[in-house]
Amino acid sequence: MAGAELAKVDPADEPSAEWGWHGEFPKATSIAGVLVAILLPLMLIGHHTSWTEILFSVVPSVVILAGVVWLNVRKRRDWRQ
Repeated sequence: MAGAELAKVDPADEPSAEWGWHGEFPKATSIAGVLVAILLPLMLIGHHTSWTEILFSVVPSVVILAGVVWLNVRKRRDWRQ
């Protein structure tokens, strides 16, 4: 595709094209995911009442980190296939 074909976006299909933004924030998404995955276990500092606190902070942080790694690996392999 030529550059001119990529610039033509129909505002009826994608309304955000009218005001100039059209895309995603891949770096910001990865950074936010890593920050949240770091902050969740930090909330364990202090008095612990039960193992439920550990379960509901560590498991989501591991899932978020796995998702960030999976998205970055998938993004890097796209152009090779």
